[in-house]
Amino acid sequence: MPRNRKKSPKQTRTNKKSTTKNTQTPAFDDRALRAHLAKNLDADTAHVDFDKVINGWPEATRGAKPAGSPHSAWQLLEHMRLGQWDILEFVVNPKHVSPPWPSGYWPATDAPPTKEAWEKSIKNFRSDLQAMRDLISNPKTDLFAKIPHGTGQIILRQALLLADHNSHHLGQLVLLRRLLGAWPSQ
Repeated sequence: MPRNRKKSPKQTRTNKKSTTKNTQTPAFDDRALRAHLAKNLDADTAHVDFDKVINGWPEATRGAKPAGSPHSAWQLLEHMRLGQWDILEFVVNPKHVSPPWPSGYWPATDAPPTKEAWEKSIKNFRSDLQAMRDLISNPKTDLFAKIPHGTGQIILRQALLLADHNSHHLGQLVLLRRLLGAWPSQ
């Protein structure tokens, strides 16, 4: 608009602050978002869930790597557990220090050192997954607030990151188990 031209009354009105409050706009109801996030963490909406993949995994194949596979079941399970633990701890613990990448996120051996180590890894994975579910399901948790000790991350982002990470590696575990001939339906 040319500088010397007057604004129309309509243009002037849009620049004034409104003195009325919109009392009919409801607050954002995030219950559906929270339920969706929790469902995504369960990973049974678009693909098989953790328990179906891991339960009954034959002990003899937990450290096996078929030709072309870079990881064993033990390595993938521990990587999932360690990554999930790190994400959860980052969200809830301001003093948490992430392990070094990549060595702190992968076990040193192809096979679990003991049957108990395998079972403990599964137990801890489930426990941390439930802790994240509880956190995002709690209406007092602000999913959109920046994590104070982070660099701009929000809890919503971390929950989505966790769902993506677990989903990716669950797919790898399914393929690995099938290649090993150890899938339950085989």
